[in-house]
Amino acid sequence: MHAWQQDHLTIADYERLSPLEKLETRILLMAVTGLTRIELITQSDYQINLAQHLALQTLIQRRLDGEPIAYLTGEREFFGLPFFTSPAVLIPRADTELLVELALSHAPENSALLDMGTGSGAIAVAIAHTRSDLFVTALDISPDALAIAQKNVMRHLAPSRVRVVHSDWYADVEGQVFHTIVSNPPYIVKDDPHLSQGDLRFEPINALTDHGDGLSAYRTIIAGAPEHLASDGWLLMEHGYHQADEVRQLLLVRGFVQVQSWRDLAGIERVSGGQFISN
Repeated sequence: MHAWQQDHLTIADYERLSPLEKLETRILLMAVTGLTRIELITQSDYQINLAQHLALQTLIQRRLDGEPIAYLTGEREFFGLPFFTSPAVLIPRADTELLVELALSHAPENSALLDMGTGSGAIAVAIAHTRSDLFVTALDISPDALAIAQKNVMRHLAPSRVRVVHSDWYADVEGQVFHTIVSNPPYIVKDDPHLSQGDLRFEPINALTDHGDGLSAYRTIIAGAPEHLASDGWLLMEHGYHQADEVRQLLLVRGFVQVQSWRDLAGIERVSGGQFISN
């Protein structure tokens, strides 16, 4: 039996004996004990009870088997806010905060914004939480994802602040016009080896890949955007590290102007977009 599998351990014992990295051990300790990060430090002699010990054993083993921390704890921070997560939704990632920042800077005051393929609702909620003047619609085809998105709306906002819609892309927002459209759609190419590595093994496959060349979602979103954009409205989309050129070309062919890409903190072209000016 490993030392960390024995009972009568304190927080300090777990941090010393756990086979996980210290940060991951602390996250699991916080999830099980309800203590804050500061309390873990100041109460290092706190003795883990039997129920907590059994829960920690299970979580540590699941993490050793590769399951993402965000699914083990049911939570992940994004744009300074805690969000509920589950295997029904992608885990919010720091790279996507660039899309939120661009949406905040491009959306006019008191305007309508559409988040397509919202998943956990992290993008839509982060935008609405920061800009109370915006009217945000968040859509997704997955009912399970929308259930998580609605929980996150209720957690941080009045339900009226973000409208959650079950829709296959534009199907259920026909006739509706928005000043800004944002999306982080499935963009990994089918059979990409990354799909069988790391956290991606546990995330919803249909939210990761289009089961094709990785661009089909962009074709659909870009093709339909002009019918749903107000005059001078912006379309902003996150994409893979190597897809910026192709996404820009799709925007240009559809008649978008001011087409450009923005780099994330790692210097990678992470978001591309353009403005559509109606005739």
